[in-house]
Amino acid sequence: MIERAGRRGEVTGRCLVAAPALICAALTLSACGNVGRFEQPGPTAAAPAPAKPNRVVQQTPATEREHERILSTYGGAYDDPKLEALISKTVERLVAASDRPDQAYKVTILNSGAVNAFALPTGQLYVTRGLIALASDTSELSSVLSHEMAHVLAKHAAMREDQARQAAVVTRVVTDMSTDPDLTALALAKTKLTMASFSRQQEFEADGIGVGIAARAHFDPYGASRFLTAMERNAALKVGRTALDPRAQDFTSSHPATPERISNAQTTARQYTAPDNNERDRETYLAAIDNIVYGEDPSEGFVRGRRFLHPKLGFTFTAPENFTLDNTAQAVIGVREGGSQAMRFDVVRVPAEQSLGDYLNSGWMEGVEKSSTEDININGFPAASATAHGDQWQFKVYALRFGSDVYRFIFAAKQKTTESERNARETVGSFRRLTLEEIQAARPLRIKVINVQPGDTVESLSHRMAGVDHPTERFRVLNGLDAHAQVKPRDRVKIVVD
Repeated sequence: MIERAGRRGEVTGRCLVAAPALICAALTLSACGNVGRFEQPGPTAAAPAPAKPNRVVQQTPATEREHERILSTYGGAYDDPKLEALISKTVERLVAASDRPDQAYKVTILNSGAVNAFALPTGQLYVTRGLIALASDTSELSSVLSHEMAHVLAKHAAMREDQARQAAVVTRVVTDMSTDPDLTALALAKTKLTMASFSRQQEFEADGIGVGIAARAHFDPYGASRFLTAMERNAALKVGRTALDPRAQDFTSSHPATPERISNAQTTARQYTAPDNNERDRETYLAAIDNIVYGEDPSEGFVRGRRFLHPKLGFTFTAPENFTLDNTAQAVIGVREGGSQAMRFDVVRVPAEQSLGDYLNSGWMEGVEKSSTEDININGFPAASATAHGDQWQFKVYALRFGSDVYRFIFAAKQKTTESERNARETVGSFRRLTLEEIQAARPLRIKVINVQPGDTVESLSHRMAGVDHPTERFRVLNGLDAHAQVKPRDRVKIVVD
């Protein structure tokens, strides 16, 4: 999340208002709206035609802006020549099998652990490395790509772009009215998400088109139903967590992978071939994804339990007990179990000549008690604190200067208590510089493809997984294994390692 002020971590304006939910809304609304959640595959008629050379995606000022916004929201592009080659080859096969072989596509791999994919009307397609890590073979990846192509071919993406423009207007109005306590984050987020998402009918249409394209390209058309199932299982592992990050939103957030949807994908696939004995291209796929980064990229800062670390910028802090941290596109958000307390940590632009106390009283947040402002020192770093009041929430705010940057902690509680005061004080007090050893040890998690050895079991292999929750269930989902499936010697499987 956090980058230096003036880049995507910069926060300006009155985006923080009187409720932790609205603290979170500023993030959720900032990046969800124009991007459809993962959209799945779907029929077209027409025999495969040879792909035409020199197809070029035509950029427009609007799509260029959207492309840059997508990159900033999803951690930029992920550079991996092996993956890029596999995807390019897959897209060429799919294009040749579609009824518009003249349509150009450009695929960008996004450096995000979220499971997501989407398309712009011009043919720009996006897949996250999180989605690529979840897929088990090329046919499953082809189902995602052909589905996104189907949205372009059926002009769904163009329709959604119009909806997204309307959503942007709604967001501006909401920002202007952000002092209204009746406007809740969830209501606003749902409004924008609904306006910017594909309709149920469009999703089913794209499912059918995509499965047909994949089948005619000689990929296993059942890859769509398998991957929908994997996504549903992957989403189930996140149940109970606070979904505050637009990057964490996946297809199942806005277009649930319902049994009906999976069944329809299977029914469509049967029109082309019987199950089994279709090309999945699993070995090639596993070779291409071996060593791919999994989960958060430490260079952007990452969460480990209640601790947030940013090796590139060189600092860390620890959230209070019973808080869940989410590293979002624009801030680190923490919510206490039960929702009675919340916190936000971000980077802001403060002129070097402006004191931190003056910044806290400069009007960026309403309800600040100027008399409560005081200059303090936090582990050797100059800082200032202040208290603010909303209609329903009480706030404790800190600004801390670390090098040339200023970081902001905002704590919100429904009621000011000894515990809420202590939580704020101890969290800010935990902010410190990372040691050289800690920075060097902050390596990303990666997918490693290994051979199952005699005596290996699902349980023993899952114990080799590093840095993941629910390791046994995670291992099964990553490898497309159902609850009762077992591994066999010489099987190739994915594990997560550090």
